[in-house]
Amino acid sequence: MNDEDMNDSERNRPNILITGTPGVGKTSTAKLIAEQLKMKHLYVGDIIAQNQFYEGFDEELNTHIVDEDKLLDLMEVMIRKANTEENVGVVVDYHACELFPERWFDLVLVLRTNTDVLYDRLIARGYNDLKRNQNMECEIMQVVLEEARESYASEIVHEVDSNTLEDMHANVGRIDAWVKQWIQDN
Repeated sequence: MNDEDMNDSERNRPNILITGTPGVGKTSTAKLIAEQLKMKHLYVGDIIAQNQFYEGFDEELNTHIVDEDKLLDLMEVMIRKANTEENVGVVVDYHACELFPERWFDLVLVLRTNTDVLYDRLIARGYNDLKRNQNMECEIMQVVLEEARESYASEIVHEVDSNTLEDMHANVGRIDAWVKQWIQDN
């Protein structure tokens, strides 16, 4: 597929990327947005696991190394099908954002969490010291936010707090209003 295959003019629903450091609430937020706005939720972690898109395993970080080419090839088909055959927008959630083509998304939401809240969430997930410390450093240094700003047009990248359930519901409300405006404008 070429760039024109996922052109805005073919769609009447937007595509959204929810990204951020592990533990900021991406999946919970994405599920709620998809449910409330009747969009399709694509949880990239599940897509990778279900299709065994691995190139190896990093023992030190206790995590798989993703085969990005295979992942992107499948996601291109999934997003196109949702947009054209199912007539819905997608909400993609993943901790990295720079690997996805800019043309896929109309909005990139970068969730941010205070480090004390994030630390407790990562402890609850059972992350080892190295993995937890790297993720904490990533959040402190705004790595995902900077990657989003470098990878996508500035007008579609938005940073929002994700510390509490109230934050999550407020973010979903903002996205609901944004989607309605997008539909009206397009």
